[in-house]
Order: sequence, then structure tokens, then C-alpha cells
Amino acid sequence: MSSTNEGSPEGFGPGGSQSALRSANEARVLEALRSRGALTQAELARRTSLAPSTVSKIVHTLLEAGVVDMETDKQGRRGQLVALSSSAGLVAGIDMGRDHVHVALADLAHQVVAEQHRTLPHGHSLTKGLGAADDILTSLLDGLGQPRTRVISACLSIPAPVDADGSISASTLMPGWNGVNLASSAEEVLGLPVLVENDANLGAVGEATWGAGRDIRNLVYLKMANGIGAGLILNGEIFRGATGSAGELGHTTVVESGAMCQCGNRGCLETVASSAHVIDLLAPTRGRMTIPRIVELAREGDPGCRRVLGDTGRVAGLAVANLCNIVNPQLLIVGGELSAAEELLLDPMRQSVRLHGIPGAVRSLEIVRAELGARAHVLGAVAHALANVTPEALTATS
Repeated sequence: MSSTNEGSPEGFGPGGSQSALRSANEARVLEALRSRGALTQAELARRTSLAPSTVSKIVHTLLEAGVVDMETDKQGRRGQLVALSSSAGLVAGIDMGRDHVHVALADLAHQVVAEQHRTLPHGHSLTKGLGAADDILTSLLDGLGQPRTRVISACLSIPAPVDADGSISASTLMPGWNGVNLASSAEEVLGLPVLVENDANLGAVGEATWGAGRDIRNLVYLKMANGIGAGLILNGEIFRGATGSAGELGHTTVVESGAMCQCGNRGCLETVASSAHVIDLLAPTRGRMTIPRIVELAREGDPGCRRVLGDTGRVAGLAVANLCNIVNPQLLIVGGELSAAEELLLDPMRQSVRLHGIPGAVRSLEIVRAELGARAHVLGAVAHALANVTPEALTATS
């Protein structure tokens, strides 16, 4: 293939605008660096399908503009690494839970430079939640000696389905956040461009970027905590479905005439496999305990704690098997506080998946614990914000 129009996007053939072609190729290099972090020039050439000579020219131009830096590789790869300049701006990831907010700031070289977690009243309002995020952001930036104008992109993680218009579609899941466009509200409070995304989707992005799902193009991230949700990455992209509600595994029916769920349905997976349900099952004989204490006792051999965690894995495995029969992922990553039970939860889940899934869909499926722990969602928000930094924003801050 000739390098003259190699990798040309539609509309830029041999007779097209050379300046437009250069801009398009530059954008491809920047996209690779935004999504993957530091790469050698050889890796950039492979990921962008551009000739090494083309990549070299683009890197030289970006170096002169101060958009990228060269750094020494610490992982044994040959050649220097190219990374977006740490001085070219910051991005913010904001994980808004039902009882907490966690904010992380990262530079464009994929390095988290500051973060803070704060507990909030359960069921807090939008005003209180965004106000706390704003306070934390101010504190982190002051600590870094940076103005807010250095933050060029932000992403807000929410534990509920997010519609295409940026609002929450399942209002009962976060009742204090109803009836508003979240992106607009967050932008107004924070004074930043803000993306809004479901927390399980961002858990998947975080694990795919920095955790157990690196270089896996088809994976599911299963969050198991007080809420249960699944983030799907299919063919390397977040799969949201037609209206943004794909992956609401916690609200699939597993007991037709079961307990009422907060979503308004009966017998949802969340009613029989959530953290709250695990705690409630053990309360009559063990008293009310936290999930870490239940996991600790289970590891020490407590039969009741072991049984409840095993049953939780088995019933979750039924829902997972049904999902695998449809999307056939390569990897299932289990996160959320219940994932701390590790094999006490995961081994029964694997058995259930093998029992209920069709062999072709689950034979090669790996089920592993998330590597990022409680930071998966905020780091996923950081990664999503990084992936949506525009070339114009990069050059404007350089």
C-alpha cells in the first residue's frame, strides 16, 4: 500500500486535501495516545495503520507544539515512549454513588495526580452531590496549584441507566436526581464540559484501560454491591443499547414472584444477590455485619457466611449465563464490594455459568476479580474523559 493515501478516511483520496489528510492522521495518533497512554512509535504505527515515517513526522510536529513528550520506557520495550504532555491539561473523573463521591484528576499522560473520596448521606440530592464534587475539585486543584481552566474534560459516573439525552431513565434508583439533564446540571455547577455515563459501563472502561481487561475487545464488567449492574464492551466499544439501558443485569427477573425491587419489579437479581441481601440473610443468626466482616468470617470457615456467599455467586451465575448466551464475551470481570469474597463467590458463579450457559458461549469464558477495586468507576470516568479530549482542546492548552 502506498503511504501517500494510506489510512485515508473517506473523502481524502489521492486527489484530496493534503492538509486535511495530515490533520486526520494527526487525530488518529492523538486518539491512540488518549485511549492507550504512552506508546512507542512502532506501537503507534501498528495501532493507527500509518507508515512509521508518517508517525515519525506527526510525533515531531506534536513535540514542537508541546502536545506530546518523549519519555523513557520502564517496561522493557524498545525505543522511547510518546505520551501526551503532562502539562497539556487535566481531566477529572467523578464517581457519584448513592452514599459517596470520589473525584480523581489525571494528566493527559494517563497519570492520576490527585484524588479524594467523601461519604455522603444515602439518597442525597443532586444539589448536595454536585456541590460536594465541586468542593473536592476545588480542593484538589488548589493542592496542585492549578486553576480550573486547566481541566479540559470531565466525566460523571452515575449508578443508574443514563438516557441519550443525559438524564436518568430509572428514576427510582436515584430519586434525588430526577427530572434534570445531568450533563447540563453538572456543567453549570462545575464550570466544565461534562460527560455522564453509567457506573458499570465506566467500571468496564476502567478495567479495560488499566485493569484485568487490558487488550480484551469483548468483556463484561459485573458490579456486585448494593446495586448490581453490568458494563458491556463489545468489539472494543461501550455497548449502551438503543436508549442507554443495556447491561441492567441487576434488574433481570430470577424469581418470578420474588421480593419487590426498588425498580418496581419483583424478583430482580438485585433482590437476591446484592450486598444488602447478603447482610439481611445473616442478620438473624450473626447480627448485622458489614460485607468485609462477612468475607473475613467466611475465610475463617464460618459455614453460614460461606453458604450465603456461595449461593449469591450461584444465582448471579444464572443471570450471567443468560447474558453470555446473548453476547458471548471473552472475559467476565467481577467488581463491587462483594468481589472481595474472591473464589468463595467466583467459583460457585463459574459452576452456575457452566450449568446454565450453552457450551459455545461459555466454554472459553474467563471469570476473574476486578483489579482496580473500589477505584474502577472513578478511573473509568478518567479514562472516558481522556478518550473524549478533542485535538482542538489539546492544541488550545499547549
